[in-house]
Amino acid sequence: MPLPPHSLPSCPFCAIAAAYPPSSSQSPPPSSTTTTAIATGSLANPPLARVLLSTPYLVAFLDHAPISRGHVLIATRQHREKLSDVSVEEGRALGAWMGILCRAVVTSVLGEKEAGGTKARGTETGAEEDAVGDWNVVQNNGARAAQVVPHVHFHIIPRPGDVPEIKNRSWTIFGKGQREELDDEDAEVLINGMRQQLAKEIARVRRREGDDGLRLLLGEQGKGREHKL
Repeated sequence: MPLPPHSLPSCPFCAIAAAYPPSSSQSPPPSSTTTTAIATGSLANPPLARVLLSTPYLVAFLDHAPISRGHVLIATRQHREKLSDVSVEEGRALGAWMGILCRAVVTSVLGEKEAGGTKARGTETGAEEDAVGDWNVVQNNGARAAQVVPHVHFHIIPRPGDVPEIKNRSWTIFGKGQREELDDEDAEVLINGMRQQLAKEIARVRRREGDDGLRLLLGEQGKGREHKL
């Protein structure tokens, strides 16, 4: 029986976390409003978000006002105002997924040619080249540090080669004034490409680090409660 709908949290990132519950990293949540939250009636008018990853500890989604194409946010699922408030388990999850999400986002947006997605030749193992491309990872704490939403989140901001290098720009770029709204059609293209690339990056972890590395990534080491392989 559907649960009675309740109001969304006042924090926009908490609202997204509530609307998009944890799911398998190999079966990401839908981008459309036909979410579990609506199907169960547990949330009234849940927010539309293009979610790349949703785990018990974090949620990654497209920024609605991107600085560059493919701008993604990684936020803690629970409300934590500053990085100093993050729990050990949340920190572990953020650290485990950060590099994987960066590779998925940047490679998807910049394309394999610019991102360096080629295989090293002349090696016995055929190891993949580690070069990915250029991007920023930014995390702000407090209003004086340009934190707009008081909920811990990291920005992954791809830097394509056809955009001039940023010089002498104020960090107030993280305010809404100098940013454009996300285009809906392009957002669907972006999130679908990122999800496909994320699946490849997860497979890459297994190939390089084996099942133990994959279990660490998915949080199954020890308590074994985050995901099923």
